[in-house]
Amino acid sequence: MMEQFLSIKAQHQDCLLFYRMGDFYELFFADAEVAAQALNIALTKRGKHLGEDIPMCGVPIHAADDYLARLIALGHRVAVCEQTEDPAEAKKRGSKSVVRREVIRLVTPGTLTEDKLLHPGEPNFLLSVGRVKGEATLGLAWIDISTGSFRVGASEPDRLLADIMRVSPREVIVAEAVFSDNALRPTFDVLGRAVRPLPPSLFDSATAPERIARFFKVATTDGFGQFSRAELSAIGGAVAYVEKTQVNERPALERPNRDEAGESLFIDAATRGNLELLRTTSGSREGSLFHAVDRTVTGAGSRLLCERLTAPLTDPRRIAERLDSVSFFFEKQGLGEDLRRTLKGVPDTARALSRLSLNRGTPRDLGSLRAGLATAASVLEKLRGEDLPQELAEARDALAQAPDAFHAHLATALDDELPLLKNSGGFVREGFHAELDEARALRDQSRRVINELERRLVEETGVKSLKIRHNNVLGFYVEVTANNAGALNGSEEARRRFIHRQTMANAMRFTTTELAELEEKIGEAGNRALRFELEIFDALVRQAVQLAQPLLAAAKALAVIDVSASLANLALTEDWNRPQVDDSLSFRIEGGRHPVVESALRRAGSGHAFVANDCDLSPPDRTKHGAIWLLTGPNMGGKSTFLRQNALIAILAQAGSFVPARAAHIGAVDRLFSRVGASDDLARGRSTFMVEMVETAAILNQAGPRALVILDEIGRGTATFDGLSIAWGTVEHLHEENRCRAIFATHFHELTVLAGKLGRLSNATVRVKEWEGEVVFLHEVAKGAADRSYGVQVARLAGLPPSVVERAKVVLAKLEAGEASGAAGRLADDLPLFRAAVRAAEPKPKDKLRDALAGVDCDALSPREALDLVYRLKGLAG
Repeated sequence: MMEQFLSIKAQHQDCLLFYRMGDFYELFFADAEVAAQALNIALTKRGKHLGEDIPMCGVPIHAADDYLARLIALGHRVAVCEQTEDPAEAKKRGSKSVVRREVIRLVTPGTLTEDKLLHPGEPNFLLSVGRVKGEATLGLAWIDISTGSFRVGASEPDRLLADIMRVSPREVIVAEAVFSDNALRPTFDVLGRAVRPLPPSLFDSATAPERIARFFKVATTDGFGQFSRAELSAIGGAVAYVEKTQVNERPALERPNRDEAGESLFIDAATRGNLELLRTTSGSREGSLFHAVDRTVTGAGSRLLCERLTAPLTDPRRIAERLDSVSFFFEKQGLGEDLRRTLKGVPDTARALSRLSLNRGTPRDLGSLRAGLATAASVLEKLRGEDLPQELAEARDALAQAPDAFHAHLATALDDELPLLKNSGGFVREGFHAELDEARALRDQSRRVINELERRLVEETGVKSLKIRHNNVLGFYVEVTANNAGALNGSEEARRRFIHRQTMANAMRFTTTELAELEEKIGEAGNRALRFELEIFDALVRQAVQLAQPLLAAAKALAVIDVSASLANLALTEDWNRPQVDDSLSFRIEGGRHPVVESALRRAGSGHAFVANDCDLSPPDRTKHGAIWLLTGPNMGGKSTFLRQNALIAILAQAGSFVPARAAHIGAVDRLFSRVGASDDLARGRSTFMVEMVETAAILNQAGPRALVILDEIGRGTATFDGLSIAWGTVEHLHEENRCRAIFATHFHELTVLAGKLGRLSNATVRVKEWEGEVVFLHEVAKGAADRSYGVQVARLAGLPPSVVERAKVVLAKLEAGEASGAAGRLADDLPLFRAAVRAAEPKPKDKLRDALAGVDCDALSPREALDLVYRLKGLAG
């Protein structure tokens, strides 16, 4: 057995080998040590190899998915090795013959299909990177095996990371030579363990067309469209990897569909992280844009919404089509809610079909197809006669093409209650198959005969505790307690009738000729019935796979309807409005709100309403380029929130959603850049300031006239004059070279003078109010410039020791006075030492009113005592 294990393991060195032994998957040697630590299970040993104990651990078959999920989440890959031979057949070759085993599947992060291993609302993409020698352009192909989605696009080295992050794949495969390319290696380093280098032969663009045609069982790939050699390399690599990991099975994939360059909004990796589109910077879904807007009721709808948010459109015509769909349900609220109730809880048809095509399906997956087709028919009926916008009309057409005959066939063939495993039987409806019904009747009747035989033997022997039982070793047997065994073997006649089989500590087991004959009949009937059911199951699966395209089209149509109706529900309940998106350079938001912050305030029940603000970056009169706002104001005033909310409104609008604003007019943005928040990259030797400069450089080198840029506190990570100089130069570059729409938030108030020199630059500020020495944040954005940042007040709110706050006030006053008088150089001499300043700050004037109130128990005061207290306090205030 160990020879067999080592032979199989040698072919899968990069995977943990799940080696099937009976009811367990066992792991040995280094695999066992890794898995035991990762899964927190016991590490044992069994036998020896080269004189050393063999480490071993195992997981039960019935719980394997849970353990696989944990291993995959940690970045491991698993080769599943099953017994492909009946042990009884192996014994025929000799008592010590080893059961044949083969790897039937490689489980990797990008090739998962089981519901337990997947998030229902997120796609699970495998992405392939292709490159042809001598060409700069790269090819990308990404597949979701669990749903059949297959997309293709092009990329460039300088935007590769952004394009990969847009897809958000679970696994990236690339040729070893490309992986080692110094120009691309930084991108792969960021992706970490998600990247898997593979032999270059899998990405050969010359043989790719033949490989692709063979996979899709067509004579030529000409009907798929024209792809570049780099794209063919990526497609070929993806198909080759699917073939390798799925071994002898072929998933039901769509034909490759091209994502045209420029059809989606370019959002670089840093911006995606800053804006927290799918997850927060801590990795949580809660607090992300997706979490705040997801009202979908199906897994497929949630995945579609996720894709739209990560890849918003740039074509106003296509954006309008999506917005028309939302508007339809916005106006027909009753119909939208009716459809949402119909869709709620519908099984995931696409993923069920994928498992069936890979021979991993169950009767419940067929039941999912049945339920999905029933829902499609119901939705189609509700939409009949409606004057639908184009996107919904296309969805209705797809539903009309759903295979009704197959739905009727499934409804007739499948029972209402379906077992988890096909080998359990019992999933075919009675009356569907005559021979199956006959075999079941014989099986069930024989079991009734067994019960009758038991009753008769009890009467004949007088042993009331006599039972006829069954196990997989002995089959059916008669069992009595040891005290009653004499009734079955005490006489010659009894011994002839009851044949001894087994003696237990407290019982004895026997069989009879009649019982053996019944067992044979039952076994034959049961096996025959199961054989019929499995044949029916296989036939239904073949039909489903043949109908994969219309089934997937219907599933997509339901997802489109779910997204449109759910976005309408969101708009109705949260007071969102339809944006105007066109080819202009306008960017005018009236009463804009941050969707995530507003949602968080509502959930928290704080009672505080989000303060809406306007933003207008539209080209000023007689200019051809968008405006730039220079935003100043205090810390904690809401500058970062204002920056992000305008970027998120642009994303929502171009994804085809209504937006949290009274009105919005957005000229389609082609590139979105955000530099908000501080972070470092110590693993690559980058300080916070270096990361800031790298990201700012990327923005200034890539932003064009149709871009939207939001920048926060550029230059804060270095000396004051250095930072001011960098911020100054950045603003001028955005205005003169990039000529884009932008919001630039800063605490360098000196920059506000640029508004008088740069024609498209305007000053804006976040308003505050001072009240009795306290700062009140109004969170209102208005025209003008701030003269202070109120950093010391925010430090006090944060809980800095009072001595530090008081010292800061003194230093700040001296600094401001020094700058005004030109005496800043004498600051160190003019200021007393820290301890002296603290001591000077400690004495406070006596507060008579506060002292008088300190000992008052308000709850214990009588009305007369309260009145007396008022007069006394009035006297103290004197």
